[in-house]
Amino acid sequence: MTEPDIQSLQRISNGIRITAMTMTNHSGLGHTGGDLSSADILTCLYLGGILNLDPTNPRWGLRDRFIMSKGHCSGALYSTLAVRGFFPTSQLMTFMDPLSMLNGHPDRNKLPGVEANTGPLGHGAPIAVGAALAAKMRGEGWRVFVLTGDGELQEGTNWEAALAAQHYHLDNLVVIVDRNGIQQGDFTENTIRMDPIALKWEAFGFAVKEVDGHNFEELLETFQSIPLQPGKPTCIVAHTTKGKGVSFAENKPSWHHGVPSREQLALAAKELGVEVPW
Repeated sequence: MTEPDIQSLQRISNGIRITAMTMTNHSGLGHTGGDLSSADILTCLYLGGILNLDPTNPRWGLRDRFIMSKGHCSGALYSTLAVRGFFPTSQLMTFMDPLSMLNGHPDRNKLPGVEANTGPLGHGAPIAVGAALAAKMRGEGWRVFVLTGDGELQEGTNWEAALAAQHYHLDNLVVIVDRNGIQQGDFTENTIRMDPIALKWEAFGFAVKEVDGHNFEELLETFQSIPLQPGKPTCIVAHTTKGKGVSFAENKPSWHHGVPSREQLALAAKELGVEVPW
């Protein structure tokens, strides 16, 4: 696919943001804050020419794999997959409806483009490590990207997975931490202190880079440089803002679960410079 310019990527990302918010408004449930913080990362991966994928053949054996470990932020993931062409955008209007393909958490058995059923936090990284090891054992060149929340790193399975990743020299594995500083109920540092996150990943044998998770130039340059160090798995700590781009949601723990009204959707669309999709 042709790689869009930075201005186009920002416009696409803001469209993904307002679409995810509209889906949450429709269902009365969702995770607005994390949808908004992760939108730029997802846009770079799927629309910035990073992931090697074929939406017409979602199970192509040599595709790159992306695992949304923070599966509760399904609104942003579904919006991105639809824009990339995995399924019609009209399906987004069924978010969490009975019998919809678009569950509250991603289901690989229902929706093309979803690689793993996620939602129980802490398990996306172990799945990604297993996939990356499978690629190495097969002698195949596809890569595995996994997006984790920062609060999610309080789950010990992440660190067991990290030990295995460095042991097997999985330089085809990329862990991206959405470091927005907020988890359900409070700021991460008030719950369990997470910093210094980068040094923790380095201690577990990863090549680590900290980036601005809303800077497209920085994100693209970093993704294009993977692996950061041959023979080592990569960790990208993406510093983001929970609720990014929407004034009433930015950096507010209450918007981890916040559901926007139609009036708030209109305000968000104005601030993002896009239109409410339906």
